[in-house]
Amino acid sequence: MKDSRATNRIKRHRRVRSVVIGTANRPRLAIHKSLRHLRVQLIDDSSHKTLASASTLVNKTVSSISTAEKIGQSISAVAIKLGIKEIVFDRGGYPYHGQVKAIAEAVREAGLKF
Repeated sequence: MKDSRATNRIKRHRRVRSVVIGTANRPRLAIHKSLRHLRVQLIDDSSHKTLASASTLVNKTVSSISTAEKIGQSISAVAIKLGIKEIVFDRGGYPYHGQVKAIAEAVREAGLKF
């Protein structure tokens, strides 16, 4: 029997998470997508703390590519205020296109490196 798409995504995420680790100097930018919303967090895995977060839940907007760009810009603005210049990108097992790509490009344009 074949695994579902969600199960395959979770397997990919676990495989990637065994390698991708965020630190205080270089936190992990984790992305989570649901059917209606996007959530982005900067996570320090060494101290198990979320440093900053942004989502579409705040503005009650439905996720789209333009909304993903706004979320990427807002999380990068907060990261720069915290003095963070480099991050580790964790796409959460999602394919690198559409909203995930829009977030990544917006973060790069704002000045964060990964």
